[in-house]
Amino acid sequence: MTAATGIDAIPADLGEGVRAFFTTAAGGVSPAPWAAPSGPGLNLGLNVSDDAGRVRANRARLGAALGGIPVAFAHQVHSDRVIPLGSREHSRWHAGPPPDTAGDGDALVTAERDLGLGVLVADCVPVLLADPAARVVGVAHAGRKGTAAGVVLRALESMAERGARPDRVRAAVGPAVCGRCYEVPEELRDEVAAAVPGAFAETAWGTPALDLPAGVGAQLSAAGVAVTHVRRCTLEDEAFFSHRRATTRGTITGRQAGVVALV
Repeated sequence: MTAATGIDAIPADLGEGVRAFFTTAAGGVSPAPWAAPSGPGLNLGLNVSDDAGRVRANRARLGAALGGIPVAFAHQVHSDRVIPLGSREHSRWHAGPPPDTAGDGDALVTAERDLGLGVLVADCVPVLLADPAARVVGVAHAGRKGTAAGVVLRALESMAERGARPDRVRAAVGPAVCGRCYEVPEELRDEVAAAVPGAFAETAWGTPALDLPAGVGAQLSAAGVAVTHVRRCTLEDEAFFSHRRATTRGTITGRQAGVVALV
């Protein structure tokens, strides 16, 4: 819990001079169906029918928890596109009310200090990346399509263009739907596993599944990156927003985030 703002956050240690964490559903101003079990929710997604003013208030709380700096988000489209943010974008986010989006893409990278990068999820995998020596950070949204397309590897490539080295990069793979729960048709599992063998899985009840956190972790490890996992399943754990859980219940839900910044 971040005392100054009341948001619920799971810290990630990505090295000196880097602040990083994953939010849960709690600590915002959004009512049901975007609420947390304990009260109003920290819904950070603008595309889930919540009031935009409430979402921007929740994002302001997120920035306060990060140390009073703005957080940039992409309009995520399940691609492998990386959006680099430089000095122009830093000025844009600090000039006034933060823009709602940095553009269409599923990864953000920056070497700018005091500019947060955020990745929105509600079952997909949030990935935080940092090379504290080179002073470069990144985030990636790794859903089924993005994982198969190698979005985390594209983010690493963009970081390398800014001086990062994979053997110095630290990665945190955040809460997501787990392989025991993410049931998919067998053909779809085989298609994704052909590109990412580490994602091959079975559900707890013995049907075809995908383990996207394992697949993403395997991709990063193979690239030489040190990886840590927050092993909490968003479908099973009601502390998190879950698109699959909400769909089963016939409703909608919010989006939590992974966030990283150079400070």
